[in-house]
Amino acid sequence: MLLGIMRKQAKSWLIKFLIGIIALVFIFYFGYSFRSEKGMKMAYVNGELISGMEYQKAFKENIEALQRQYRDAWNDSMIKALDLQNRTLENLINQKLISQEAERLGLDVTEREIQDAIVNYPAFQIDGQFSINRYRTVLDSNRMSSEDFEEGMAKQLLFLKLRQFLFAFMEVTEQEALDYYTFENKKIRLNFVQFIPDNFKKSIEVDQAELNKFFDSSRHEYEIPEKIKFSYIQIDPDSFQKKITITDRQIEDYYEFGIDAFSQPKQIRARHILFKLGQDASPEQVETVRQKANKVLEEARKGTNFDALARKYSEGPTKETGGDLGYFSAGQMVETFEEAAFKLKTGEISDLVRTQFGYHIIKVEDIKEEHTKNLNEVRDQIMDILIRNAKNDLAQEKALSLLDHMPYDTDLVNYAEQNGLEAKYLDYFSQSEPIPGIGNNDKLLQIIFSLEGREVSQPFELNDKMYIFQIADKKEAYLPDLKEVLGKVKDNFTSFLSVRKAREAAELYLEELRSGKDWIQLSKEKGMKPEKTDFFSRNDPIPEIGYISGIQDIVFNLNEKDRYPEKVFENEKGVFVIRWDTEEGIDMEEYEKEKQKYRFSLMEKKHMYAFENWVQSLRINSDIRIITPFQNK
Repeated sequence: MLLGIMRKQAKSWLIKFLIGIIALVFIFYFGYSFRSEKGMKMAYVNGELISGMEYQKAFKENIEALQRQYRDAWNDSMIKALDLQNRTLENLINQKLISQEAERLGLDVTEREIQDAIVNYPAFQIDGQFSINRYRTVLDSNRMSSEDFEEGMAKQLLFLKLRQFLFAFMEVTEQEALDYYTFENKKIRLNFVQFIPDNFKKSIEVDQAELNKFFDSSRHEYEIPEKIKFSYIQIDPDSFQKKITITDRQIEDYYEFGIDAFSQPKQIRARHILFKLGQDASPEQVETVRQKANKVLEEARKGTNFDALARKYSEGPTKETGGDLGYFSAGQMVETFEEAAFKLKTGEISDLVRTQFGYHIIKVEDIKEEHTKNLNEVRDQIMDILIRNAKNDLAQEKALSLLDHMPYDTDLVNYAEQNGLEAKYLDYFSQSEPIPGIGNNDKLLQIIFSLEGREVSQPFELNDKMYIFQIADKKEAYLPDLKEVLGKVKDNFTSFLSVRKAREAAELYLEELRSGKDWIQLSKEKGMKPEKTDFFSRNDPIPEIGYISGIQDIVFNLNEKDRYPEKVFENEKGVFVIRWDTEEGIDMEEYEKEKQKYRFSLMEKKHMYAFENWVQSLRINSDIRIITPFQNK
């Protein structure tokens, strides 16, 4: 069997997740599972055990998936924020329920079905044919065992079978598609008046008792963070410049060892003229654009200046530079474009080339053939690299030597002086501030603020220099008295009161409007300036107003007979009184073009909603016993 062959050739193939849909199925429907009942007992689902090993594997994989999703924004506190422990266990319970129900329904996935799915998977194909080397490379680069991938594929296929079984007769009607399109694309326009909090500040008198109460209720917001004062030694690699000698032999060895770095692939310099055309364009649109492009192509081949033609006709971003794309090598352009361009000789003009962007006319202006730079061409470049590396090595050795010979509990400033170096002091600063004179580096800040007592840091490289740090003093975080932060508290309290006054004035204004006052007349009486937004859809930010949580759901339920919402709206710009003005119907021609896309999207939503209800019904009618619960503390 193919799967057996793959296993033999992929003993340590690893992958995290190959595609988004499998990841979604793993995390939100299936998780991962071990067929083992060893270790801690997490839960029983209709008598079937979820083991501790099974849970730990799922938990680990879920964390890795989320780390890839959030990247640099990820931190371990998100485990608690996302309640990941409980979510993992809930997903495993759902997996058991789904597997049990699939078995009851007689649904199964054969090894041949898994084999066919893998063989036909586009990510594992080259020129339309399955490549076991590509399979190996993709799995190896993503770090997952082939067995785990096959298990995931089996679950994906089972999910698709269940979906087909559950939703075989679930359709989206023409009216539902139209209603959904209308819901997403209908546009409205609003009138509004804006109450700006700053306009109320002059009338505010701060009462000391109220100020004290405000400070007591929000004192934690004024916490003075932990601050440190430290000394440091800076070791500059440039100070070792005179000690470095680079020989011809070193240069030659570097060149021979890294010769691939000096290879220059074939490059061409080309210009192009783009005639934009969408991939979903109608045959009539395609023919219109093609005819226009052909006329320009004829001009170009008759000798008309290509630069001038591009500036006149091109619809691409290089229009203003005469279509100049500069030099590029293979792999930098769209495949179809690149294939046509690299077949041309210098001065030749292509036929029309169709890509996802439209039709192109390409002219090659210069060709640089593939070559490897000789040693003399790169000698200075290699010399600079070797000198830089040598200086850095000496600086690092010096830093490590200083640490190796440093007495316990010594003062870094005195120790630096004894070794002919100068140490510097930096005054108190917090972890949220950049390091004075050094800059902002989160990793370095974490290292420095983790030091205790007179502990000395390990050498740290930053901006091509080596540093050694020692804490001189530390001030713990504390909650200040009011007098220490009086100015800031008073400003914040004044802003708070001005927002409250603006809100109260806006609420009174809205009350009068809802009682029957005329929009224009009231604005004149109150000296307000009524304004109007542009048209916007449900998914757009509101022009002139901006983002306000939940406002779209409210204003899109207003109409000519019920123009005013029941409340005012507030954001950083101020407080707004809203009035529905008019709506703009949908474009039926656009609807016909987009109908299938919206029909599919609505079908997906209906399926997801039905699937969630189906899983919930399984849970209600099943015997689920959680043995080891988690508390999200």
